[in-house]
Amino acid sequence: MSFRAILRTRSAFVAPTVRPAFTSIRFASGGGAHGHETESYESFNSRYQTFFQSVGDLFELQRGLNNCFAYDLVPSTSVIDAALKASRKVNDYATAVRILEGVKEKVENRGQYQAYLDELKPTIEELGITTSEQLYNKA
Repeated sequence: MSFRAILRTRSAFVAPTVRPAFTSIRFASGGGAHGHETESYESFNSRYQTFFQSVGDLFELQRGLNNCFAYDLVPSTSVIDAALKASRKVNDYATAVRILEGVKEKVENRGQYQAYLDELKPTIEELGITTSEQLYNKA
């Protein structure tokens, strides 16, 4: 038998490849997969207020904001206050403006947003933050 004949018939001698079966596991589907599933509103606010007070860089601040705003609730003004101060700490003005825009999107109506702005007014003025409405002359 020639070498070419062996190469042509070699595929008949190779065992078929068996792929392992994978099962998917959904960790996000309840069952206690998350440590903060039954967290109270007060402990949520306390956790994020502490987190924003200890932020060291912009990436950490933005990661914390992403996680904080991902919940189906509006963070308290103390959390927003700490986040605004953290944005000043890492010297990122744009993030401070975006925090206020995030609050505007999370609240149910304009009155609630105005209440947040009124309560945060001392911090906003202290840090020299301009809201997007002021930046773009929106009413």
